Amino acid sequence: MPDDGGGRLSAPVVHSMGFEAAPPDWPRLTLPEILTVLGHWNVDAQHAALRWHSPRPLSAAAIVDLGARALFVKRHDRRIRGVAELEEEHRFIEHLLERGGAVNPVRTAGDGHTAWSVGAVTYELHDVGRGVDLYRDAVSWSPFKSTAHAVAAGTALAELHRAAQGYAAAPRSAALLVSNDRVINAAAPLEAVDELLARRPALFDYLSRRDWRQELGAALAPYHAAYRQFAPQLPSLWTHNDWHASNLLWSDAGAAATVASAMDFGLCDRTTRVYDLATAIERNTIPWLDIQAGRDAPALLAQVDALLEGYSSAAALTALERDALVSLLPIVHVGYALTEIDYFHGITGSAANADLAYDGFLLGHCRWFGRAPGTALLAHLRQRLGLG
Repeated sequence: MPDDGGGRLSAPVVHSMGFEAAPPDWPRLTLPEILTVLGHWNVDAQHAALRWHSPRPLSAAAIVDLGARALFVKRHDRRIRGVAELEEEHRFIEHLLERGGAVNPVRTAGDGHTAWSVGAVTYELHDVGRGVDLYRDAVSWSPFKSTAHAVAAGTALAELHRAAQGYAAAPRSAALLVSNDRVINAAAPLEAVDELLARRPALFDYLSRRDWRQELGAALAPYHAAYRQFAPQLPSLWTHNDWHASNLLWSDAGAAATVASAMDFGLCDRTTRVYDLATAIERNTIPWLDIQAGRDAPALLAQVDALLEGYSSAAALTALERDALVSLLPIVHVGYALTEIDYFHGITGSAANADLAYDGFLLGHCRWFGRAPGTALLAHLRQRLGLG
């Protein structure tokens, strides 16, 4: 949370699944706890002071000021991320850095690892990224502040994809709170979900209470067959999968700012660059929280165009990718939505959030594309991509 102006950190609330703030699921990081973490990393913390607590709800994170520099400390429940799962993200970040990617370095501890599990939690430590955190308090699915920001974000995403080339790691082993295309890439996606349920007892328990086969099958039906004809031909690539304005740091606070660096690779996995681009459109340009509140607001078409303009200026989409993008967009969220249901039902025990993730996110986002604002977005996208 931001400083209240008197050197005190404000009350512990975080972002919710809507516009309002909510009590945190996880205890905030304390300075004594952070000092223990810094000691494990052999960091001199003589002048350490807490600067900020993150309002993101799915973990606990803070920035600690050391005088000459600042570090970003993040704590996870070990059921969500252990050392091995976090180091999957960190190795990808290291590859991007080696290829000149504008990302924030991860700190390696004296034991050679970039994460540390102790008891029921796991920690990671990063250098604070280069750039201005313009969207620090922006909630998920909020738009860019300007079309110039959208152009810059599209360009930066293409540059990240260029840096990701050649990273040959297998898909992630982490099961919770990751975003990938495994379910929607399957010829029979409901069977793919069945296979997932055999490994995820909490998700199985939740879905067993719902008519999920009929409901998810109906939600996917208008789009999956069209996407599936392209999916096997799309080149795989490790991708960010949460390319929202709040996960980017900016060159300055102006409306024409460019992207200085990218952060938060918690959802990264091996997918395709068109999956990452579709996710960026879905995250930034559709007012899902307004829609969730009952206002069937249209997509921000100028920002859709700006994202695509920026991306294409740095990396042209192939004809196959342009075709795939339109059919992928309505279902790009499916894999992540399933992991959110699993998280809320199995980890935090929030029935309200699990229901919202199922009804509002998993099914609701698909269904929106069948209503007038959603069909208008898809028609605009076809025209913008030259698909007729």
